[in-house]
Amino acid sequence: MTILITEPQGDYELLDSGDGEKLERFGNVVLARPDPEVLWNKKKSEAVWNTAHAHFEKTDRGAKWKIRKNIPLQWNVKIGDLSLVCKIGNNKHVGVFPEQIAQWQWMVKQVESRKSTKSVKSREIKILNLFGYTGGATMALACAGAEVTHVDSSKASITWAHENRKSNGDFAGTEKNQIRFMLDDVRKFVERDIKRGVTYDAILMDPPVYGRGTKKQSKDHMWHIDEDFLPLLARVRELLSKDPLFIVVTGYASEYSHLSYANALKGVLSKVTIESGELAIKESDTERLLPAGIFARVIF
Repeated sequence: MTILITEPQGDYELLDSGDGEKLERFGNVVLARPDPEVLWNKKKSEAVWNTAHAHFEKTDRGAKWKIRKNIPLQWNVKIGDLSLVCKIGNNKHVGVFPEQIAQWQWMVKQVESRKSTKSVKSREIKILNLFGYTGGATMALACAGAEVTHVDSSKASITWAHENRKSNGDFAGTEKNQIRFMLDDVRKFVERDIKRGVTYDAILMDPPVYGRGTKKQSKDHMWHIDEDFLPLLARVRELLSKDPLFIVVTGYASEYSHLSYANALKGVLSKVTIESGELAIKESDTERLLPAGIFARVIF
């Protein structure tokens, strides 16, 4: 098993965690949020936790952000080599996922290594990002010179991803049109691309447990990972180019092991190398690691 670890850095650090919560700094903004993986006790004092600008709390009517200090509607943070937009929304997420940094760096290295070979100097490396959300991975790959198709069924997420491209300027394909944003159901998009004969050198996806699609859909057409993941994976292999780079699958709160994803990939692909493991974030001032997701990746 491989553990990909995000270390504290200039615009991000995990300050503490415990009692079902995590305390993080995004730039100059400190946030306290629940985390189902946190089964241990806090190390920092209550005074440190009270420095949070906002706290996502459960109430009798659900859950919402409780704002304690002045906080901008949105602000930028540098995560790895990227400038990404943070926002306080209706859920606990802020649109930035630092646990993915090591995965982004690995994918970028694969792209840069391939681009250095004579066989691909005359064309773009094409990558498909399914369930692309706010586009951190898309920006990282576009900045590395890849041509990225970013697919998500949420209009708000696509808008957010556009903002991240603008935040990264020409490096994220603003001028070169390296990024194609598609507001679509990933299953429908994949089927159309198969019919068109479109292929990609690499494919990544971060499938949710449950999804509503682009519009209010009937129960039969909503995304359910336990029903829809394997069929999608089987179809996605039809989109691979003749000389593919990788497939990366990540997940959070899916109740599956990284071994489940690895076994699923083995079931639809043969004679490939598969790595799998966990994504984790290291706390500041301690050796404690916060589990932050799972991954499996195919290396061709």
